[in-house]
Amino acid sequence: MKSIIFIAPPAAGKGTQSALVSEKYHIPHISTGDLLRAASRENNERGKYIKEQMETGGLVSDDVTTGLLKERLQESDCDNGYILDGFPRNVEQAKAYEQILDDLHKEMGYVIFLDIDKEIAKKRIVGRLSCSKCGAVYNSMDPNLKPKVDGICDRCFGILSQRADDTEEIFNKRFDTYLKETEPLIAYYEEKGVLTRIDSGLGKEKTFSQIERMLRGSL
Repeated sequence: MKSIIFIAPPAAGKGTQSALVSEKYHIPHISTGDLLRAASRENNERGKYIKEQMETGGLVSDDVTTGLLKERLQESDCDNGYILDGFPRNVEQAKAYEQILDDLHKEMGYVIFLDIDKEIAKKRIVGRLSCSKCGAVYNSMDPNLKPKVDGICDRCFGILSQRADDTEEIFNKRFDTYLKETEPLIAYYEEKGVLTRIDSGLGKEKTFSQIERMLRGSL
């Protein structure tokens, strides 16, 4: 099994698909966010620096992030492939990642772009509701995911609520930022001939089916 890079805009289902692929193919799901959070708890200069940046809303330097990633990819569970989530985010990071691969004698693997229409993604975010008791997730804008009773969980009858940042305004800002920062990365991988586009607006199961077909070489 080769490694996989997922590139996706907000609400495209990157976390969901990463988990499904990780479970089926028994390869680790590596999130740079998780790596940074773990490193921030280390009692050393790097850990203190990362903690300070995270607490103040600053950006951790690419050198530190790529250093953490390189360390993680040298662990034995990555020998048969892995899923990379949250990195690279731009062309410069992509080039740094290629240097890591060269240093570790690893292949590029697959680059999967989870493509989704902005309006579909917006409905997923703005309509999202979660139960305060059991954590079940619903969507007020999707007939298949709406609760039977408005504001009440079907499972445990808990109260459903919306995250404070699940607003149309915040979503539009996040999506526009994604377009600005990530579209050049998509073009970069397309030029290299390693990018596969997957339609993630069709739902979780159909998206995963497309990914499986690609991994089997039939897409």
